[in-house]
Parts: sequence; structure tokens; C-alpha cells
Amino acid sequence: MIWLALALLSPLAAALALFALRRAPAALTLAGAGAGLIGALGLFAVTAGGQTFRAALPFLPDFPVRLAADMLTATLSLTVATVAALVLSYAVGYMRGDPERVRFFATTLLFVTAMQTLVLSGDWITLLAAWEMIGFASYLLIGFWHRRDGVAGAATRAFLYTRSADLGLYVAAFILIGVAGSSEIAATLATTGAPALIAGLSLLVAAAGKSAQVPMQDWLMRAMAGPTPVSALLHSATLVAAGAILLIRVAPMLPAGALLAVALLGGVTTVVTGLIALAERDLKRLLAASTSSQYGLMLAAVGAGAPVAALLHLIAHAAIKSSLFLGAGIFQHDREGTGLDVLAGAGRARPGIFAGFTVSALALAGLPPFAAYVSKDAILAAALASPLAPWLLPLMLAGSFLTGAYMGRALTLLWRGDPGPAHASVPFMAAGMGLLVTLTATLGFGFGALERLLGADMAKAGWIVPVMGLAVGLGGLVLGAGVAPARLLGPLHSAAVQGFSVFGGMYGLVARPALGVAARCESLERWLYAGVLAVPALGVAARSESLERWLYAGVLAIGRAGLSLGDRARQTDAGGIDALIFGLVARTVSLGARARRLQSGLIHRELAITTLGIAAIVVALIAAPFLV
Repeated sequence: MIWLALALLSPLAAALALFALRRAPAALTLAGAGAGLIGALGLFAVTAGGQTFRAALPFLPDFPVRLAADMLTATLSLTVATVAALVLSYAVGYMRGDPERVRFFATTLLFVTAMQTLVLSGDWITLLAAWEMIGFASYLLIGFWHRRDGVAGAATRAFLYTRSADLGLYVAAFILIGVAGSSEIAATLATTGAPALIAGLSLLVAAAGKSAQVPMQDWLMRAMAGPTPVSALLHSATLVAAGAILLIRVAPMLPAGALLAVALLGGVTTVVTGLIALAERDLKRLLAASTSSQYGLMLAAVGAGAPVAALLHLIAHAAIKSSLFLGAGIFQHDREGTGLDVLAGAGRARPGIFAGFTVSALALAGLPPFAAYVSKDAILAAALASPLAPWLLPLMLAGSFLTGAYMGRALTLLWRGDPGPAHASVPFMAAGMGLLVTLTATLGFGFGALERLLGADMAKAGWIVPVMGLAVGLGGLVLGAGVAPARLLGPLHSAAVQGFSVFGGMYGLVARPALGVAARCESLERWLYAGVLAVPALGVAARSESLERWLYAGVLAIGRAGLSLGDRARQTDAGGIDALIFGLVARTVSLGARARRLQSGLIHRELAITTLGIAAIVVALIAAPFLV
């Protein structure tokens, strides 16, 4: 268990230390990568002895997060750790003097941690989390020099291409977990029937996105905007390898229909991207197209029922392609460019580096005794023994021929021309590349033992397969070195120069249809808005406005009338009723005052008035008859 922890946690600890301390990036990086390599070696040795490990969170044993170490996952872990350690040792020299090297090394170590988590994941939840971490870390690394023109766009393009394909992994995981009732990968491999077919095809979509298979190959060639060590890691044992690793791990579950689709996609990709590589005018883009082609070979091997052959080629390709990219980085360092016209003669300026580059190129072409000679023969033997042989074997042979052709062309152009001056040598860069070239030359001798450890029984085809493989590899090298691509490709050259985008590539298959659907949805929305919603709503609104204005005018008129009536009532009240009341009151007060004078309280006066009153009455009574 200690080896598992060391392999997984050492690069993570180094990354966190770099983020925290912001110093000693070279020492911390080499220490983290070296400790991770030691852990992976120990894990491989233990599993080679027959032990397996299943690790869960100690404080949450029932939580569906598992790590699994068996012969297959330990081999993958060792591949990742070895390539990462050697590429990072190269990067110490490559990134010397870069003000952002701390960020570079910390992000790269996180990237390696995510890849180790992916290959050692024992359940789909952990694998999905690691898959997402790889995508995000690769986005940061491809866009590391984001202030340069086109870099941010290349990183975003790579991220979106792979993210669009990642949906397939989620669909597959949902199906497999639902059918098996468990999230453990080993338990879901027993799935059969329609669920296995749908899940297998969904996993193929996810793998095609990560491994840059047709029609999603375009993003990989545009991802060359990052530093050379990033390209070496992406193309060899991390991001692009993730798709092939996924299919290798689930190969026992794949039904015949899914295997057919995997083989067909891999076969087509190895030829199409091989043609693109042959027509390329930029060395790093040539190597990128070559990466897609080689992973096409691996997928074809899985489809032919030989996942171990695919694994052997993945290991060989990891060493070969990383050493080729590191050599290209040294040539780029000298010439400050990667165009094949700019690099003409660069190999003569650095004969040692060119010799290592040549060894790796010959190995990729499948020449003995190098690693890819063994792995390619295993793939060709599997194709020959497969029921798909009538069409799959010709595709594999064509892909092998094209591999020799584009590597022969690259070697010729690097050697011909003015050597020019070479920059001062950086020991770390040369050492990292040299060790990878050594692995390229020697790995093949251990593949037989690894095959036995994995318990594989691969197809054997006698002498015919080695002869065919050697013939197409040598033939491709000779023709690629001596014949111009335009003559060699004939009518296909123009399409290959344009990227050989099948059906318009990802844009034609996904973006253009999506934009078309969006345009029609926009038209439908406008029709719904104008014809169904807006016009009736505007009519109702216009009528409501008229009614509102009429109601407002009526209420306003009533209000004004009320105000006028109130004003008149106030005036009438003030000039009429109030005046009458006030007049009556005044008269009453005056009369009361006068009456009060009569009520003086003087008896003699009261008696006199009474007497006068009686006298007046008597006179009136006496005079009344005379007046009638």
C-alpha cells in the first residue's frame, strides 16, 4: 500500500509545496517526480509478484471511491511515472529563465497526479473525477503562454473538443452503474447485451475525443502552442493516452458491435491522420498528426480483440513520441521555429540529438529491434487473426507505411540544408531525451515477459507478419525520404494539407449542424414571438390602452365636476346660508339687547309701562267701534 501512496501522492505533495513556497522549482519537481517513479516501480514489482490492492477512504469505507492496483494498472502507472520523470528533467533545462516556471512545474505535477489517479482508479466516480482533472490541467498547460497570439484560443479549442466528447463517458458510467448496481469498474465489466453495446459506443466517443480520433483530430495539432515538455507529456502518456487506456481497461466488456466500431474508427484514423502527417510543413504538427495515427493503431488492436497488443504499443509509443518531441524542442530552441523549412539542416548542427531523434523515428516506423517493432507486429498479427482482417489488415499496413513515410521525410529535411550555429547545450534537456531514447531501443526486449505477467495469449502469425511489417516500414522510409509528398499523395495531397477534415471535421459534424439548429430555433422563436405571442399581446395592449385612456378621462371629468360642485357649494354656503344664519343671529342679538333694556328691574318703570300698555288697549277698545 505504501507504494501506491508514494506513486500517487508524491507529485501532488511537490505541486502543493511549489504553490506554497514559490521557490526551488527544479529541486521540488525532480524530488516529486522521482519519488513518484520509485512508488510506481515498487507497485509494479509487488503486483508482478501476484499481489493486488484495493484501497478506499479509511474514514469512509463505504463511500464509492476506490483505487485499484493490479498488473494492468501498475504497468500503466509505471509508464506514466517514467515518462513524466524524464520529461520533467528535460523541462528543468527547457524552462530555465522563464519567470512563470513555478506555475508551470506545479501545474504539470498536478497533471501527472490526475493521470496517476485515472490509471489507478477502481471505480467510475474516481475515474470521472480524474478525467475532469486531466482536461482542466491540460487546458492550463496548453494555454501556459496565454499572452501570446493564438495560445488561449488553442487551449480553449482543445478543452471544448474533449469536453464535448466527455459526455459519452458520463452516459456510459450512468448505464454501467445502473445495470451492475455498483460503481466499481471490475463489477461493471460483467455487463452484457444492449447496455454493454450502448455503454461501449459511448466510451468510444469519449476515447475518440481524448485520443484525437477522426473526426475530432483537429484539436491536437492546434495544441502545439504550449511548451515542448507539455506536448511531450500530452502525446505520450497522459491526456491523449487516456482514451486508449479507457478502452484497454474496459475491453473485456465490449460486445462484438462495439469492437467493430472501435476497429473501424481506429483503422480510418490511422490512415487519415497519417496522410495529414505526411503533408505537414511543421515538425511539431507532423508529430501531433502522427500521435492520432498511432492511437488509431491502438484502437484498432482493441477492436481486433487484442487489448494487450494495444497496451504494448501504448508503452512503446510513450517513450518514442516523448523523445521525438524533446528532440524537436531542442531543434526549435536553436532555430526559434518549428517549420520544416526553418529546421532544414538543424540535425547536422546537433548530430548527437539528431542521432537520438533518428533512433526514435526508426522505432516508430517499426524497424527492429526497437520497441514499436514488437508492438506493431503484435497489432498486425491480431488484425490478421481477426474476422475483420479483409479490411482491417490493409488499413493497418497502410498506417504503418505512412508512419515510415512521414518519419523518413522529417529525417531528410532535418539533415539537409545549412547546419547553422547551435545554441549552448543544456544538460538536463539532453539527459532527459537520451534516457527516453534508451528506453525506445530496449523496451521491446521486455515485452515478452510483460505479456506473460499480464496473462495474455496474443495471436501468433509466424514469419508473415514480421516480413509485412518490416517491408511497409522500410518502404515508407525510403519513399518518404526520396519522394515529395505532393507526388506521393497525388490527388489526396490537397485534402491532406487542409487537415483532411472528414465531413468538415468537428465543425462540419457538430458545430455547423448545431448552428443550423440554432438558426432554425431562432426563426421559430421569432415566428412565435411575432405571430403567436407579440401581435395578439400588442393588440390586447392597444385596446387596453384605449380603455385605460377612456376610463382615465371619465374619472378625470367626474373628479373635475365634483371639484366644481364642491367649490360652488362652498360659495353658496358662504354667501347664502351662512349670511342668513349670521343675520338671524345678529337680529336676535339686537332684539335681545333691546328686550334686555326693557327688563331693567325698576318697578316704577315696569309699572309705568304696564299702565301705558293698559291705557293703549283701553283706547283701542273704545275707538274700535268708531273705526269700523
